[in-house]
Amino acid sequence: MKLSPATDSPIQPAVRLDIWLWAARFFKTRALAKAAIEHGKVEVDGARPKPSREVRAGTQLKIHRGEEIFDVFVNGVSEKRGAASVAQQLYTESEASIQARRETREKAAAARAGYSPPDTKPDKRARRLIRALGDIDAL
Repeated sequence: MKLSPATDSPIQPAVRLDIWLWAARFFKTRALAKAAIEHGKVEVDGARPKPSREVRAGTQLKIHRGEEIFDVFVNGVSEKRGAASVAQQLYTESEASIQARRETREKAAAARAGYSPPDTKPDKRARRLIRALGDIDAL
């Protein structure tokens, strides 16, 4: 490990945030990771970062990916995208985050449980009724 000349303390390795998100397998490509950062889907220590922000071990991240929210603590950095087992060692997810994602997943599954799509397209009469009712969920 290198020493910083100003403080004589060890310099921790750092990597760009978009590269780390890609290497940790939160996003399939760096471009998707960069877009998520630019659109405010990623927070670093409670602040909105740029894709070039350096991430070191000990950094707290909040990642919004679709309906899922990950609250993770960075354990290590990597510039290479490796196996999923290696990627999972780069971070630790908080217990509250795991529980919240599990509850969200269960609620979504329960909401889908009662729905069964129709076997055929609606006929002319049914289409007129659908149009006449409008968006009944908006009421």
